Amino acid sequence: MPPLPPVLEVRFYATDQGREPVRDWLKSLPPDARKVIGEDLKTVQFGWPLGMPLVRKMEPGLWEVRSTIDAGIARVLFTTVGPVMVLLHGFIKKTGKTPTDDLKLALRRMKEVHHG
Repeated sequence: MPPLPPVLEVRFYATDQGREPVRDWLKSLPPDARKVIGEDLKTVQFGWPLGMPLVRKMEPGLWEVRSTIDAGIARVLFTTVGPVMVLLHGFIKKTGKTPTDDLKLALRRMKEVHHG
């Protein structure tokens, strides 16, 4: 039996200048951290919709993928547009609560993705 196709296609949010902040952030991490986050994103891509402990809904239309890496707790915030998972923002969480600035940035990017 052939493998099942992914439920979601993964794309990186891109700025007007063509920069992809999440891709840049991932490239800045050590290879072992990138591997863990990549595997978690792939789990979401093939298993969507998923819930805790891997995926948590943050706001309507905004979710986070929760990855445990050596440096702490990595988060990738994303939205969906039809069958596409758009990676909006990535960061390493230092406190128990998601920092307001990180959440606001992801929400702003989500609005851009959905409303142009």
